[in-house]
Amino acid sequence: MARVIVDVMLKPEILDAQGQAIARALPRLGFSGVSAVRQGKRFEVELDGPADEAAISDVRKMAETLLANTVIEDFTVTVAE
Repeated sequence: MARVIVDVMLKPEILDAQGQAIARALPRLGFSGVSAVRQGKRFEVELDGPADEAAISDVRKMAETLLANTVIEDFTVTVAE
């Protein structure tokens, strides 16, 4: 069994209103030194078999069709140790 991580983030040119709200709230909560925050999503996909090229390709297809909105989001796929 293998675990594959899909991290989804808004593309850099897309306004991240939630990230901006978090960045503005941090100083009020006593945190300083943060100039920007970008918010994203993380998916952990458990595979029945090994994380071979075919399985990774399937996870990429999952990300492209369901997990990420590729018009406004980028994603990365990594195999967990």
